[in-house]
Amino acid sequence: MTSGPPVFVSETAYEHWAQGEVARWREKMLSPPNAWNRATRGVQQRITRAIPEKVHQAVTAVMERMTRGILVGADVTTADPLQGLSLEERDRRAADYIKNYRTTAAVEGGVAGAGGFLMAAADFPILIGIKIKLLFDLAAIYGHSGEVFGERVFILHLFELAFSSPEHRADVFRRIEDWDPADCPTSFEAFDWRRFQQEYRDYIDLAKLAQLLPVVGAPVGAVVNWRLLDRLGQYAINGYRMRWLAGR
Repeated sequence: MTSGPPVFVSETAYEHWAQGEVARWREKMLSPPNAWNRATRGVQQRITRAIPEKVHQAVTAVMERMTRGILVGADVTTADPLQGLSLEERDRRAADYIKNYRTTAAVEGGVAGAGGFLMAAADFPILIGIKIKLLFDLAAIYGHSGEVFGERVFILHLFELAFSSPEHRADVFRRIEDWDPADCPTSFEAFDWRRFQQEYRDYIDLAKLAQLLPVVGAPVGAVVNWRLLDRLGQYAINGYRMRWLAGR
């Protein structure tokens, strides 16, 4: 969010403020890559091309199994959608949830960073689980049921949106801007898991690699995880605000 929410205002005034926040967020999502984005993307693409195809296939398969398992498995307990609350109250509750999840992720990242390579590597799937659980909780706060398959696809797109390059981010944003769960695919088979894992990996690689360094690994892991959860939370808030304001 680019500014603090107003206080002691009417519901209409608050929604007007939220519309401005969503408009600024939309502009950011659709903005073209800058010089730094293009430079880093070029380096990442060269690294990607240097990695053997069998490795890409293996990583894609692991990411797909992991993410699909979390999204549709019994380990995700979905909360009941909240009813009868204003957007202001939902935003306030969402901010509290994000704060708690940031703290959890920061502690986990610090412990993993202090534990050397194996624990830092284990942080990868744990962090994905924390992120997706946050998205399920935020969905319920904004009145959407995580039991609905279309809402799980929306959650996956929010995850993808937060951790993608500017080019891909714009494509994902256009998919969710007019989102209707009833019109989405009925399975994950059509989802581009290869692109998903590459975008996510490219986004977090440099930051998470620093977590493997001796001495600084713990504080780096804590800060990186805190920032990743904060980014995801703010993207999700605006994504659900956008749907609320559009009546979806």
